Amino acid sequence: MFDIIIIGGGPGGYAAAIRASQLGGKVALVESGQIGGTCVNRGCIPSKIWMRSAHLLKQIKGAGVFGIRAEVRNIDFAAIIERKDGVANDIRMGMESLLGKNGVKIISGRAVLKNRRSVEVDGAVHETRKVIIAAGSRMDVPDIKGLEDSAVTTSEVFEMKTMPSSVLIWGAGAIEVEMATLLNLMGAKVTIAMESQRILPREDGDTGQRLGQALRSDGVEILARHTLKSVRKSKSGFICQLSAKEVREVEVEKVLVGARRPNTAHLGLESAGVRIKEDGAIQVNDRLETTIDGIYAVGDAAGGWMLSHAASGMGIVAAENAMGKPSKFPFELIPRGIWTIPQVGAVGLSEEEAEGQGYEVEVGDFPYPINGLAMAQDQMTGAAKIVSDSRYGKILGVHVVGAQAVELVGQAVLAMQLESTVGEFARSIAVHPTFSETLVEASRDAAHWALYLPPSS
Repeated sequence: MFDIIIIGGGPGGYAAAIRASQLGGKVALVESGQIGGTCVNRGCIPSKIWMRSAHLLKQIKGAGVFGIRAEVRNIDFAAIIERKDGVANDIRMGMESLLGKNGVKIISGRAVLKNRRSVEVDGAVHETRKVIIAAGSRMDVPDIKGLEDSAVTTSEVFEMKTMPSSVLIWGAGAIEVEMATLLNLMGAKVTIAMESQRILPREDGDTGQRLGQALRSDGVEILARHTLKSVRKSKSGFICQLSAKEVREVEVEKVLVGARRPNTAHLGLESAGVRIKEDGAIQVNDRLETTIDGIYAVGDAAGGWMLSHAASGMGIVAAENAMGKPSKFPFELIPRGIWTIPQVGAVGLSEEEAEGQGYEVEVGDFPYPINGLAMAQDQMTGAAKIVSDSRYGKILGVHVVGAQAVELVGQAVLAMQLESTVGEFARSIAVHPTFSETLVEASRDAAHWALYLPPSS
């Protein structure tokens, strides 16, 4: 009898297993594929290695402004793939070693819930006191005529040894804009088509506008308010039929889809009585417990933003609750990071969401073009924005578009976690010159005493 059986060995399952073991639990982790899940093997880590190559390429091409004359002779895609595989393997081996050292039993196979106390893995039934579902997500190709037969996934992009001449990306979320950045920098002609009125529709409006402008200036075509009707084969690739006010056809070599769906099918959830929402995600409360006592769900399987760091944090909370240590998960403090150029980092409510929830909003905004380090490094695209409650100065959300945004948002998460007001944040001291100064100045702007912005009229 195990104290906890965890289904899925990605970031959420891995974190849950180690935390439960730390609390004295007898733990088993069931994984049908590779430890590390999508993040390590097909998502976060591979994409950042490819993005590093693309970023270096952009830096080399723009080095002339710093007096460096360099020439790019070619791109060795095989070397990028080799590094991707090597780093993923190193991380995976490290995770497996840590699980072993923490006494976690790894069971290879596909898990199915028989009831809330029994998990079957390839015919063998294992008894447990609690279950944590960390099954992750899978690609979700929309039901559009011809799309399933033509679409490539992000995983396939990370195995490419030649770059397509042109790509249409359907959708405009975090995965899609990151892939647009990568493919564009690597030489493909990229078109983003989407039904929404702007890219990153779940983020703050200013964030979508700022990143959209940056992508367009780098040559990415963005087709807003378009519907993808069908995709058909052509001699050189595919013809995508799009409709807006009128029908338009775009011919490209590849069509990319980045949408994902909770991987909750075929787990026996219905037979165990676990409630699943319309989008396929498992319904959980703030303790990460499902509608069935003793069964928890974390990460992509529980829906939300589908971020590996959210899954890890959820895994910790679920494990603590499963082991009798009461804990709540702070959904409002999940940071979002997008490795576009410029980067995007965000946490909390957008300005639109805050107003929709009835807050009287005060906004502070500080542009990168007047940040000293941004000027010195020629990385002046973007701005830091803080959304606050005008009555008490509570920080409701922070949204950064610019260099090092994914690092800066960590400061914002800590400030919100410690319940800092914009007035308190405004009095913090940032090293000069750094990009972190933009957050301090944005806070001062929200508090109406920005030093490095002209007085408001």
